[in-house]
Amino acid sequence: MLAERMGAGRERREMIAARAFADRLDRGEDVHFLSGHDFNKPLASRSAGSLTLTETDDALIIEARISADMGQVSYVRDFLSAHAAGLVRGLSPGFRVRPGGETVEARGGAILRTIRAADLIEISAVTKPAYPQAQIEARNWQPVAEAAQRVVSVHPAIRWR
Repeated sequence: MLAERMGAGRERREMIAARAFADRLDRGEDVHFLSGHDFNKPLASRSAGSLTLTETDDALIIEARISADMGQVSYVRDFLSAHAAGLVRGLSPGFRVRPGGETVEARGGAILRTIRAADLIEISAVTKPAYPQAQIEARNWQPVAEAAQRVVSVHPAIRWR
């Protein structure tokens, strides 16, 4: 994944290498899926069993399941409505680069920072991601109002990838 940051001077780019988050993920440490990098607006987490992360050579695959019960929370309804309207489509990782976990080099007319080892803390749904390829899509989508009106023993799931 490649992010471009424009600023004074040379163009700056950032890339996250394949499996850069593997160490922390393999240890099973908690990661949160948030609305807008706000820890006061959690949507799912590994510790709650509602977030699954799979890191491959091609991508970090995120599956977040938001239950109908969570759909009753005001900020979750706001997020789901904004996503349904096409306003929130990006993903943004929140991470800390490990010591020695990055390289910086001049490439062409730009500076390229490659992150090779980092601790993934959270992933957020955002309106404008730094990495344009990081997008979310709803699967098994059921609008919150309909979910709240239905009485079922197993709550419908909403998943992102």
